[in-house]
Amino acid sequence: MGIFRETEGITIIASQEDADLEALPYSDIWALITLTVHSSLTAIGFLAAVTQKLAAAGISVNAISAYYHDHLFIPWNDRDRALNLLMDLRN
Repeated sequence: MGIFRETEGITIIASQEDADLEALPYSDIWALITLTVHSSLTAIGFLAAVTQKLAAAGISVNAISAYYHDHLFIPWNDRDRALNLLMDLRN
């Protein structure tokens, strides 16, 4: 779970189950893909390469970088295609 407070409002990252339990409104359902490679917060270009690959395929991505891993939120209907594209980057 995550919470971002911005001037315009609050964004809550939660599972669909938790949102439903708390009667929280949501407009979209996103898949979470965690990149298991350990990337430094100071790494240059890693996340850019990943998001560029997805963008070239017309897939929207919202990324959050944590200390050990990057986490990608992908539109639910694009999750399988995104995962396949990301697997291609491993080779």
